[in-house]
Amino acid sequence: MKAVQCVAFGAPEDLIVADVPLPEPGPGELRVRVHAAAVNYPDGLIVQGLYQHKPALPFVPGLEAAGVIDAVGPGCSGFAPGERVAAMAPVGAYAEAMIVPAEKVVKLDDAMSFVDGAAFCTTYGTAYHALVQRGRLAARETLLVLGAAGGVGLAAVQIGKALGARVIAAASTPGKLALAEVMGADALIDYSVEDLRERVKEITEGRGVDVVYDPLGDRFAEPAMRSLAWDGRYLVVGFAAGEIPRLPTNILLLKNAAILGVFYGEWARREPAANRDNLAALFRLYREADLRPHIDRTFALDDAGTAIRFLLDRKVMGKVVLTM
Repeated sequence: MKAVQCVAFGAPEDLIVADVPLPEPGPGELRVRVHAAAVNYPDGLIVQGLYQHKPALPFVPGLEAAGVIDAVGPGCSGFAPGERVAAMAPVGAYAEAMIVPAEKVVKLDDAMSFVDGAAFCTTYGTAYHALVQRGRLAARETLLVLGAAGGVGLAAVQIGKALGARVIAAASTPGKLALAEVMGADALIDYSVEDLRERVKEITEGRGVDVVYDPLGDRFAEPAMRSLAWDGRYLVVGFAAGEIPRLPTNILLLKNAAILGVFYGEWARREPAANRDNLAALFRLYREADLRPHIDRTFALDDAGTAIRFLLDRKVMGKVVLTM
């Protein structure tokens, strides 16, 4: 089978495509014939050796895919060859087939395409866990989403609206903001030309926001934290803009506010039953509330390095997916 391989930590352009033996599932494992694999920001960090998890070299990148089960290992119950599924694992998705522990696999809704299935679970799972378990976002509260046109940003915009919140979307271009507005944002901030904190004051009439959802970090973090209302919650989702910020924590004291980390992958590993409940809720929203990933573009498997670079350079609105 064809697979993308990382043989040394480095630039995405250094990835190679090789013919490798078709793997066999062991006890508790499934083999999934991959139809589509999402390109996620952690994939770019993993191939550079910059992520918390460093797999042994060589490895196949990719933490999320959708396809069809074609082999079931010993001890697996509840799955059968031919079933359409989404699979989530730290690595392995950038290939024509992958081996996945059964607990990392969920059956796809019949209405969901493989491309949507590949782009859905990790991104929307992250946003849902962040807003529900960590941020405790309630109806009629105000949510500020930074990086609102990226994959996890758009997911947060849509989920925030589904939860009944007022959503302020912040992004760097008019085109990105237009997409966030289509996805349900109530107010828009172009932080490339507007002062983030001052615009939040204007939009909220000085009150501030109840929850900040921040996948960017860097220079955006401090003005966003200063924009919190009393008892606000600041969600640290990632650092796609570059530097990990150093924040003045006295602001938290003055606002009775909290900073909360969001490490979805580890939470899902530690709380598998709660994660299954979250995914079930998200699939219901997909069916009933038109919760859809925006697919910016698709790439062939051979172009995986180019796809990762496209994402790392922040040229993406929504999601990028590899198709087989």
